[in-house]
Amino acid sequence: MKRPRTTPIRGYLPSGQVKLPRRIVEHPLRQVALRLALAFLVLVLTVLIVLVDRDGYKDGLDGHVSVLDAVYYATVTLSTTGYGDIVPVTDTARLINILIVTPLRVIFLIILVGTTLEVLAERTRQEWRQKRWRTALRDHTVVVGFGTKGRSALETLSATGLKKDQVVVVDPSSGVIDLANADGFTGVLGDATRSDVLRRAQVQKAAQVIVATQRDDTAVLVTLTARQLNKHAKIVAAVREEENAPLLRQSGADAVITSASAAGRLLGMSVLSPSTGTVLEGLIQRGTGLDIVERPVTKTEAGRSVRDTDDLVVSVLRGHRLIAYDDPESSPLQLTDRVITIVRAADSADAANSAE
Repeated sequence: MKRPRTTPIRGYLPSGQVKLPRRIVEHPLRQVALRLALAFLVLVLTVLIVLVDRDGYKDGLDGHVSVLDAVYYATVTLSTTGYGDIVPVTDTARLINILIVTPLRVIFLIILVGTTLEVLAERTRQEWRQKRWRTALRDHTVVVGFGTKGRSALETLSATGLKKDQVVVVDPSSGVIDLANADGFTGVLGDATRSDVLRRAQVQKAAQVIVATQRDDTAVLVTLTARQLNKHAKIVAAVREEENAPLLRQSGADAVITSASAAGRLLGMSVLSPSTGTVLEGLIQRGTGLDIVERPVTKTEAGRSVRDTDDLVVSVLRGHRLIAYDDPESSPLQLTDRVITIVRAADSADAANSAE
């Protein structure tokens, strides 16, 4: 299979760049404008000081200090150029240069080099944050593709209590990574079919991987790469065409969702009964009305029929077999079984916690 052509990366960030979310206090252009305004204010103040005591200075050209000469002197003095053609000659002018002009020169230089120092400090701070992030991150969720499917999956997981600092988004578009950062997620810019990009997302330490790419062939390669790097993570992938679902399972996906077929079935049911479509839409939307959850069988439920449980059981997961609720093999329930139930949204969090 040929490596799929990915969306060209826009922006200046190199592939594999990790971007941690952060709150921008002030726009960079505004910060630069403020620094320039402060530098100009210091320059004007120095010019006024020289003009007030212009008789204390001597111009080597004509002996007098004009307004232009004062601006010139302030400029070369604050920039530490100091040509020496205009010099203070009285004790008062020299004292003012020592006590006032010299501190203004230091302030002026600090303002000018402040941006460079801030960039260096920010780079060091980002490198430290990324090192700490790589060390602390484990059992997290990697989401490949931050389109409609990827965002919807994260919304559902967030409703179950998944923290944003436990999510890493991988996408080849710098604009999409910026959106993920704005939502509070860590982003990795690059092609997720490449193992080095997934390693930067720490997929080797992830608990689950969601593959929500735009193309089925890309999803296959991402799944193969992720499974090679992590043999134990739960991998859930979405494909457009149902015929590609077996290929995803062979590639290592634990579950495959066929988006086109699922949407088509939902449309068909909505034609027959619009209310049915609304109910199903509500079931898959976490935290509203009723939720579908998977949980282990409790000790009190073991040995009983699926109809005798407090929740509405729709399927029983026994080993790797999914048994329908009306199948005779579903009863009695075993302690090692897991059940897929419909519960109230208020109880779904407790069910999810027990599932863990």
